[in-house]
Amino acid sequence: MAYSDYKSHCIKVAGVIALLGNAILALVKILLAYLSGSLAVMGDGIDSGTDVLIAIVTLAVGSVIARPSDKEHPWGHGRAETTATMALAFIIFFAGAQLLLQSVSRIFGGETAAEESNLAVAAAVISIAGKSVLALLQFHYGNLAESDIVKANAQNMKNDIVMSAAVLAGLALSKIFKQPLLDPVVALLVGVWIIKNAANLFLQMNMELMDGNADSSLYTRLFQAAQSVQGVENPHGARIRKIASHYDIDLDIEAAPTLTLFEAHELSEQVEEAIREAISDVYTVTIHIEPTGSDLHQRREEYGLSPEA
Repeated sequence: MAYSDYKSHCIKVAGVIALLGNAILALVKILLAYLSGSLAVMGDGIDSGTDVLIAIVTLAVGSVIARPSDKEHPWGHGRAETTATMALAFIIFFAGAQLLLQSVSRIFGGETAAEESNLAVAAAVISIAGKSVLALLQFHYGNLAESDIVKANAQNMKNDIVMSAAVLAGLALSKIFKQPLLDPVVALLVGVWIIKNAANLFLQMNMELMDGNADSSLYTRLFQAAQSVQGVENPHGARIRKIASHYDIDLDIEAAPTLTLFEAHELSEQVEEAIREAISDVYTVTIHIEPTGSDLHQRREEYGLSPEA
């Protein structure tokens, strides 16, 4: 099985597991929230509902990225995963904002639920147990497929465990201190938590779509790999961008001007091999060779990093 097919298969399996698991959890929590009148539990159920949407998108992405490259997409379809993950960030943000507004309205409107029932507590316990199993499975398949969207979903479920634990703590305190107002307060905090996670996910995907890279260690390994090849001088103009789970690398190097075309090509092949050994998951490496001492890059190049940078 080709790597792209294997990755697509793992993403689809993760999507089916997430879809079924979250659909069941969402229905259970929303039903128990309705019966108990707990806004915090309702917010937890809504969050599980957004996870169902995430699972549906994950399944769709698994089919898209498996497509081979074509004339409209010569780099393949890996960026579909990034685009879909960014769209999910907006969905998660919207769910958190809705819960936040409802909580504020209930707090300042003086509307509080009755004393929390055992149904609400049961909903929180079920959520913690279910999300723990789902998070472990998503991390497993996310690592197998090296998929950003599955890993993001796994992290989202891990956050859900913390959120459900907070809901459970709020319900317990509400019952102990006979303060129903604690329910919308906890719901408000849950809403803020959801919005924070959405913002972090958006920023991470936006960095990738803009061909950014916050991992400076990649450039360190890149320059070290290039400099380890005999005959290579002054590596510069380095650019690393991520396409789904793979890296596209551009690098300029200098070499003796007396090299033949064949020798220069062999040198670039050695540099590429050294880079692939130093950095895993490399998609393509483009090496541009300049004669030693050439200052063309100083006059023409606007982008790329040098070891000094």
